[in-house]
Amino acid sequence: MFAKKEKDKKKLATDPERLGNAPIGKLLIEFSIPAIIMMVFNTLYNIVDTIFLGYAVPVVGVAVTTLAFPIMTVLMGFSMLAGQGGSALAAIQMGQGDRNKVEWTLGNTAMLLFGMSLVVALVALVAIDPLLAVIGATKDPSLTEPTRQFVQIICVGFAFQSLGMGLNNFLRTAGKPNLSLATGVFGTIMCIVFNYVFVIMMGMGVPGSALATVVGQLFGAVPVLWYFILSKDTPFRLRVRCLKPQLKLCRKIMALGVASFAMQVAGTLVGIVFNQVINVYGPTDPIGIAGALSSIGVAQKVCMFCFTPLIGLTMGAQPIFGFNYGAKNWQRVLTCFKLTCLTAVAIGAVFLLCAYVIPYPMVGLFGVTGQYQEFSVWALQVMCILFPPVGYQIVGSNYFQASGQPMKATILELTRQVIFLTPLYVILPPLLHDMFGLPYLHSVVFAAPVSDALSICVTTVFVVYEIRKLRRLRDEQRNGGAPQPPAGAPAPQDAAAS
Repeated sequence: MFAKKEKDKKKLATDPERLGNAPIGKLLIEFSIPAIIMMVFNTLYNIVDTIFLGYAVPVVGVAVTTLAFPIMTVLMGFSMLAGQGGSALAAIQMGQGDRNKVEWTLGNTAMLLFGMSLVVALVALVAIDPLLAVIGATKDPSLTEPTRQFVQIICVGFAFQSLGMGLNNFLRTAGKPNLSLATGVFGTIMCIVFNYVFVIMMGMGVPGSALATVVGQLFGAVPVLWYFILSKDTPFRLRVRCLKPQLKLCRKIMALGVASFAMQVAGTLVGIVFNQVINVYGPTDPIGIAGALSSIGVAQKVCMFCFTPLIGLTMGAQPIFGFNYGAKNWQRVLTCFKLTCLTAVAIGAVFLLCAYVIPYPMVGLFGVTGQYQEFSVWALQVMCILFPPVGYQIVGSNYFQASGQPMKATILELTRQVIFLTPLYVILPPLLHDMFGLPYLHSVVFAAPVSDALSICVTTVFVVYEIRKLRRLRDEQRNGGAPQPPAGAPAPQDAAAS
């Protein structure tokens, strides 16, 4: 038994072992840059659909992708629920040198991902009409049928996105950030190629764009599965015996992934509320419902694209946080947190500058013109005003997930998009209109920066308390005391138990 454990530790002492001893700055660059690029390409799935449809089916095409965006967001959330939760748990287990537990975590994550994809496909086939009503696709008859086609195709092919994106997280945990990047980029490139073929060359319109997205996701999933099943240099493998569901392990995986899932579901809820609000206030403006969905939808997609590097940054930092938390390297955890926050603030500042220096090229990429373009530019500049500190907020909430504190992570994820933004969409339009005479649609846009400000304040309270605890643990460790995990967090060995 002892010999087997030593053998497992030796197998893990390859690329992943660097997480515990290589310079933090170098690791953050090595892991985050590929993750950022990969997330940018993953985000391009919806943006590519919007661009091609914006030129092939003006206004209606962009409106359909705006209506379908909440569905695409929650689908990504299911992938992250098991994928990021499983990879976070595996990173902690690797810090303890237990290869067997890592493989069971990988196997159970794969089963969770596949099971969720089957449920999604079934719902899209038998309950599509209530789904369309919820996202607001039945308010304008010209949008109902194309939205139905787009959503059903995306949901039926969700298995490819689920397995490809979900298991891609484990590539970084295995010390292969560049391979993680390559698979994500490959899938997006194929999505672009098939969008051009189906939408532009063959004139398939909305259904063609959805089909191109599914095909691109298939091409991205195949190399990920190949690596964990057939590759000889993987530090842990996807084994048949590990596919057998273990209820306790599945609960731990989903508990650690619930923060990421909450973020995506929150985005879906916000998107649904937003669609309904636009259906109410769109007729009060000359651009109408379809024009409002198109104009503000473009601004939202640009903001989403800007947030994507921040998500990629935290994904790159996650295995570093998890490994060193599992190994009780408290100073390395503190150093990683500081460097990640500084980088996130810098990224947010760059995109804020771009929104004010080159806004027209940014929104013009989506094919909006005239009054739609003017409104999109204004909305973009309002929405991104607090981008720099929002970067810090995103790092703060994701740290708690990576360190095995899912409840705190979930609360912080929900503050920005559910607890604050959703009610603000409802409250601000009549309030600002009555107090300052601001048009209703303009008031809807102001909900985003107000929500950002409130969530930043809440995150700061959590982070200050956590940093103090980590410093105390570090000092106890240096003085020979027995370190304990931060208050409210599970002990690393408990978080990694399978």
